[in-house]
Formats: sequence, C-alpha cells, structure tokens
Amino acid sequence: MATASELRSGKTDRDENFPVASWIIRPRHRALILAFYNFVRTADDVADHATLSPDKKLAYLDLLEAELLGRGETQKEAIALRHALADRGMPPRHALDVLTAFRMDVTKLRYETWDEVIHYCRYSAMPVGRFMLDVHGESASTWAASDALCAGLQINNHLQDCGKDYKNLNRVYLPREALEAAGASVEQLALERSPPVLLQCLHAVAARNAQLLQQSKAFSAEVKDFRLAIDISVIQAFADRIVRLLQARDPLSERVHLNGAELLAFSISGIGGEVIRRAVGRRPVSNPGPAHDA
Repeated sequence: MATASELRSGKTDRDENFPVASWIIRPRHRALILAFYNFVRTADDVADHATLSPDKKLAYLDLLEAELLGRGETQKEAIALRHALADRGMPPRHALDVLTAFRMDVTKLRYETWDEVIHYCRYSAMPVGRFMLDVHGESASTWAASDALCAGLQINNHLQDCGKDYKNLNRVYLPREALEAAGASVEQLALERSPPVLLQCLHAVAARNAQLLQQSKAFSAEVKDFRLAIDISVIQAFADRIVRLLQARDPLSERVHLNGAELLAFSISGIGGEVIRRAVGRRPVSNPGPAHDA
C-alpha cells in the first residue's frame, strides 16, 4: 500500500486562491500552518484521486486520521501535524473536521440545496479559518465572520472548477435547486461553453455567494493580531474580486482566476486598506445575519 504522500497531485500552497503561511504571518506560526496545510492537501488529493476506488480512498483517510491521533507512524503529513499541534498544546479538532468533508467528497456527488452546500463548507472550509484563529489565540467570537469568508472562498472554488469537477470526478457542488430554477442540467457542465440557462444558474449562485462574502467584511477588524488582520484583508480582496469575475464570466470558457499582476494589486489593496482602517479606527460594515442557513 502506497503512502498517502505518493498520491499527491503536485498542487502546493502556491497554487491556492489565497496565501498560505505567507510572509505576512508571524514566522513562529508558519511551520504549524504549513503542517496543517500539507495534511489537508494530502487528504484532499486522496479524495480527488482519479483511479483509487472509493473504498481505498476512505481507507487512506481513516489511516491519516488514525496516525494524526497517534495510532501509527507511516504517514509523514499526519505525523508532522501531530507533533506540531502537540508542541503548541492544540487539539486536532479542525483537521478531523476537514477529514469529514473529504469523506463526503468520496460518498456524496450531488447537492440538493444551498444549505447542503453550506453544510459541506462547515467541514471543508470553515475549520481552516477556525484553525488559523486558534493558532493566533483569537476569540471564538470571530468564528462567524471567519466562517462566512471561508465558505465564500470554497464556493468560489466550486464555481471556478465546476466543469472540471464534473468531467473528472462526476462531482457537482451546484445545488440541484439552482439548476432547476434556471432550467439547466448537470450534463451541460461537460460543454466547452455554458448555454444561457446554465450561465444564468452559475451567475445566480455567484451572486448569492457575493452576499455571503459581505458577512465577512468586518472580520479583519475583529481580530487582535495585526499581521493576521492584514492577511485576512488580502484574502477578502481576492475573494471579492473572484466572485465579481464569476458574476460576469463563464467559468467553462473564460478565465475566472487571478493572474500574477492581479494577485499583487489586490494584495497591496488589502494591506493598504487594513493599515488605514487600523490607523483611523474605522470598522468595516458587514451585512447582518448568519454565515449559513443550516
């Protein structure tokens, strides 16, 4: 049996829609954050593997969990995260939550409603933000805004990759109710260009996600750590730009990712905005309401 490391896709932290353990974060936190990222990335690649059977995928995910909890010494990502968490006296709760999402990826290929998608995000995305907050010693009162940002990032990614996910994995995160409301079908995701009804559906989901991202606007102002606040502002700037692209373009035929120049520009914008807010003591305004319906 190969190790989970041998099943990695080759994707790294530099390929994500958001900075991972960037230079903005305090150096003492970066090793732990990278250990968490590598564990999560390995598990994600197992769940998305093109040739592994569902049973084998679940077996690997169970093995990663067991070794994270100290039962075994064969999976280097699990061992590294276990030791990194122990060094900080932190429990593995958020990593275990993410494994729940990857098991869902193996066993659940369709989502009926927006609430079901948000439930998936509760395990796939929200634990990542909560982990970052715990690493920095932030209050759990920041979790609601973090959950909104993390879920928004996840849904952006679902929309960006909707064609690839369907063609490669037969996995569809678009809610069936949204497809039906537009008169679109799942099979249209295999096309090279979205027909009008599918594009209407994709833009409607993006618009709803933009509303979700509005709920995280005050997030950076809620955290105490200045560097983390800047990192959050940069990520928010990325997410807001991507969701605008998704409301205007067709992810099946057009670019809906940020290029290098855009990443730099929105990084500067996010950093500058947070510095100014902190200097003048102005709190960003976010829409009231929960981050999710479920």
